[in-house]
Amino acid sequence: MFELKNKVALVTGARRGMGQAHALALAGQGAKVAVTDISLEECQKVVEEIKAQGGEAAAWKLDVTNQAEIDQVFGEVVKKWGRLDILVNNAGIFKPKMALEMTEADWDQTLDINLKGEFFCAQRAAKEMAKNKWGRIINIASIASGGVGVGVMAASHYTASKGGIVGLTETLAQEWAPLGINVNVIGPGAIDTPMISEAQMSKEVMDAFLANVPLKRIGKAEEVAAMVVFLASEEASYVTGATFFVDGGWLAA
Repeated sequence: MFELKNKVALVTGARRGMGQAHALALAGQGAKVAVTDISLEECQKVVEEIKAQGGEAAAWKLDVTNQAEIDQVFGEVVKKWGRLDILVNNAGIFKPKMALEMTEADWDQTLDINLKGEFFCAQRAAKEMAKNKWGRIINIASIASGGVGVGVMAASHYTASKGGIVGLTETLAQEWAPLGINVNVIGPGAIDTPMISEAQMSKEVMDAFLANVPLKRIGKAEEVAAMVVFLASEEASYVTGATFFVDGGWLAA
């Protein structure tokens, strides 16, 4: 099950954290993986890790806010491997800022990377996937995406972007189903990644997060990557337009 041999996957934000875990997991199931992020050097380290485990991968520098760069990189991936089957829209940022202190630049940077970037990467991927009538687009959102009763202090820009991803995915799933493309969302809970560390949450804030989690621990990037592999596979052929929360039971509490 979950065999991805001969499939070509592109992961954004793949130089570290969850993106790195997604790239490694997809390669582990046999996919050829395009590792993309803003640092080519760091992407290359992930590629070397994949190759050391017997996988096939290549690195590209990609700024998801630059539509011309998206078009160029996706084109180069297709030129190298002949197709594109799987997109994991993982690139994102979280820079805490209280709503009353939010600037236009703060808002625009977060929405441009987290939401606009996901749309234009998905659009470019779909144009390639439609050629083969098969595709999997997996958008990474968050448990803090609206409609589930989870807000995050100092994150109005972040939660707005993640809620937008859920709405965007539901629409794209409808539009692209006739093209053979499935589009789904993963909403991680509290996951141990560099982004969480860089947010510099205090122990008190982190303890408050974990108090809501029945499993009483922070999640691992590999535990989210397992859901990515499922949604990328043929086993998820009847799954589209759905949101899957990987949250240690947070929403059940």
